[in-house]
Amino acid sequence: FKFSECIAALISLLCCVQAVTLEVKDGNSTCIKAELSASLSVTYNTSNGTRTVMVSLPNSTLVDTAKSSCGGSGSAPWLVAAFGSGHAIGLSFSTNGSVYSVTNLTLQYNLSDFSLFPEANSSGVVSVTNASVGIWAPINTTYRCVSPTTIRALEVAVTFSDMRLEAYMPGNDLSPAESVCTADQTPTAPPTTTTAATTTTTAPPRPPPGTPERGTYSVRNINGTECLLAQMGLQLNVSYFSQSENKTVQELFNLTPNLTSSSGSCGASRATLVLTQDQNTTLSFIFTMNSTSNKYHLSGIVLLANWSDMSAPLSASNTSLDYLRSTLGRSFMCNAEQTLRVVPAFSLNTFRLQVQPFGVTTKQFAAAEECQMDQDQMLIPIIVGAALAGLVLIVLIAYLIGRKRSHAGYQTI
Repeated sequence: FKFSECIAALISLLCCVQAVTLEVKDGNSTCIKAELSASLSVTYNTSNGTRTVMVSLPNSTLVDTAKSSCGGSGSAPWLVAAFGSGHAIGLSFSTNGSVYSVTNLTLQYNLSDFSLFPEANSSGVVSVTNASVGIWAPINTTYRCVSPTTIRALEVAVTFSDMRLEAYMPGNDLSPAESVCTADQTPTAPPTTTTAATTTTTAPPRPPPGTPERGTYSVRNINGTECLLAQMGLQLNVSYFSQSENKTVQELFNLTPNLTSSSGSCGASRATLVLTQDQNTTLSFIFTMNSTSNKYHLSGIVLLANWSDMSAPLSASNTSLDYLRSTLGRSFMCNAEQTLRVVPAFSLNTFRLQVQPFGVTTKQFAAAEECQMDQDQMLIPIIVGAALAGLVLIVLIAYLIGRKRSHAGYQTI
């Protein structure tokens, strides 16, 4: 494209991104309501390579009543927004009774729509899904995120902005109580005032929680067999705005194994482990398999936390990670402490970790591939031992040479 064409396309995109209101109803009652703006970035194949187009959610977007529902009888609530010639954005929801969340984001686009996808070398409808969305809020609370939030699914990315959303609604209007996303939480310093001198007592800093206890977690297939194994101690390093201290604080929080339940799913190329503690902390791991190289890695971590001192629930996620890399049929082990950086406000410390998300054939881990830190720790004593052995050998040789020279003066004449 020429520079002028790019500028024109950008202006067109900015002008066309509009807010839409979507409602899923059961009779006269609204169970899901969303007010949002969205734009899709789709990369597709052409005869000359690939092309990326931007598709904005138009104000003519409608709820697909045939695919949307309030759930029930074992089915999840769905909001499916349809627009254009066969394009759609779908959100499925779940709840644990106190918190609801978006469990799946489905993006559908029709390559046969040549007005949006010119020169596409294939046709038909393409659907992609992302199961790590990071949108959640307490029940009877509206999720709000004005800042742009981009979620990727393979070659498609959707950017939401100006979003207000609520599921499992008790009434027909969005709740006035709001759960604000992390990107919108930019606390400002309180105004400076001059007051009379007073004596205040500052609470002492909380002691560090120490090394976390090692927990054993697993995920089972539909047939009841274990398909994912994990043993690890987990420590959350989280920054959030404290209500009691009226400032941003950084806390270390250990997961307690006997208070933590595990769930998840296993697939040929994707596996998830979801750890939930006290219904106010949910930590999810997403593992991805490369079928070509038979290598897997930890590609995503999602944290949902709603602690009593938080000014708003915390949602932190990153699905572009590359940690814990190993080979199909083997487990990954790292006894040393690791720090897995997720986002600026959240990192995860692991201790005595061993995990196998694919190729589990028994209830035991397969042979392990060790992390570099463990290999380095084993190498140090070997180097020290070799150095000591060399030193002893040098002393012994020096002693023998010295002894031989001392005998040379007493030879018989």
